[in-house]
Amino acid sequence: MILRLLALFLSAVALTAAEKPNVLFIAVDDMNNDLGCYGHPLVKTPHLDCLAAQGMRFDRAYCQFPLCSPSRSSLMTGLRPDRTKVADLQYHFREGLPNVVTLSQLFKNNGYHAARVGKIYHYGNPGQIGTAGLDDPPSWDVALNPAGRDKLTDEPDIIQYTGPKMSFGASLSWLAAEGADSDHTDGKVADEAIKLLEQNKDRPFFLAVGFYKPHTPYVAPKKYFDLYPPADQIPLAEVKPGDRDDIPKLALNSQKGDSLTDEQRRLLRRAYWACISFADAQIGRVLEALDRLKLRDNTIIVFWSDHGYHLGEHGLWQKQTCFEEAARVPLIIAAPQTKSRGGSSRATVELIDLYPTLADLAGLKAPEGLPGASLRPLLNDPATAWDRPAFTQTQRGKKNGAWVFGRSVRTDRWRYTEWADGNAGVELYDHDADPKEYTNLANDGRYIAERAKLAALLKAKQQ
Repeated sequence: MILRLLALFLSAVALTAAEKPNVLFIAVDDMNNDLGCYGHPLVKTPHLDCLAAQGMRFDRAYCQFPLCSPSRSSLMTGLRPDRTKVADLQYHFREGLPNVVTLSQLFKNNGYHAARVGKIYHYGNPGQIGTAGLDDPPSWDVALNPAGRDKLTDEPDIIQYTGPKMSFGASLSWLAAEGADSDHTDGKVADEAIKLLEQNKDRPFFLAVGFYKPHTPYVAPKKYFDLYPPADQIPLAEVKPGDRDDIPKLALNSQKGDSLTDEQRRLLRRAYWACISFADAQIGRVLEALDRLKLRDNTIIVFWSDHGYHLGEHGLWQKQTCFEEAARVPLIIAAPQTKSRGGSSRATVELIDLYPTLADLAGLKAPEGLPGASLRPLLNDPATAWDRPAFTQTQRGKKNGAWVFGRSVRTDRWRYTEWADGNAGVELYDHDADPKEYTNLANDGRYIAERAKLAALLKAKQQ
């Protein structure tokens, strides 16, 4: 009798474990929305296009901070940057929030095998590749840090610099490399992710797979560069004459490309897109392994980037602005327990929504007080009424010991931004008429009421 009861108990436990949905959590570094599934006419991303066709593509998804560590800390804790206090690449959120339960830690605490390979929390890229960087040990059962030739430790002189020489992680530089995918860090990340899938296919898992591209330096095997036309055929970002004239100075205090020639700009855009295609190929390998192991039907797949990226818009390059190009991110969710099958949503959503979404889909209780919202309603019906705005902020250093912030709110129609609480400038853009954010309407008397309403949204968010 005792043995029979034990058998029944073990059977019930096994059934419960089998019913738990796995999570495959795929991150990329510094990737904007230049993807085929987002309508880009040149960039080749067949694997992400396929994932979008099987899940839900979010067309208006926004990061909370267009810089790696603040964005990733916010997403993984489910808290806004003002709560995590992460505004640079050195401060760790646990210094001020020692007991916070991160997203993967929630799954780990509920019987999941939580594993990480590659970049989920911040690493200096490429300098800290192969190290633990600013990782969070309580978040994982297993954490792996592969390193490939793109770290360039032993061959720094082969990089092609475009513009002033800076540290690799901040430079506008590129390399069409020889060798195989597996020689590079992202190829090794895919290798290790596949091994983790194989090792954990019979138990519920939360597997976070962090790819390092297309972060600069734009290094990828040459075959991915060959997917694109010669540089002289690469289009440049549209730049409107006088575009910067009505923009506050702090809004433009990011890396500019004013000293670049058009040829250099084209080379850089081609190299960045080659790195996107390289990352796409590695993601495809992981998804193929998921299918081979027959795990797709019980696995929630999330693909996200930590922030967007400028490739010459407003004359800017890289990140750390509150413009659409830096704040907007690609986000795809394929959740088998929802109706997300090849749909797209134009609802304004945030990366902090991922924590409550995954907890909801897995039947787990999220911590109290998370500011994000579960996206399950949109996954079931992208036309669901949704009126939540998205908030993004960045910093411009410290003054008198306090961070100087730019804070932005994005609604379906508007983007409104204040620098230093409005003391260093204000921006207002009408996305219905001006999706490239060329014309700042903040001082146009016709929009006083709209500006006041959006300013109130910003103020309420900080309280």
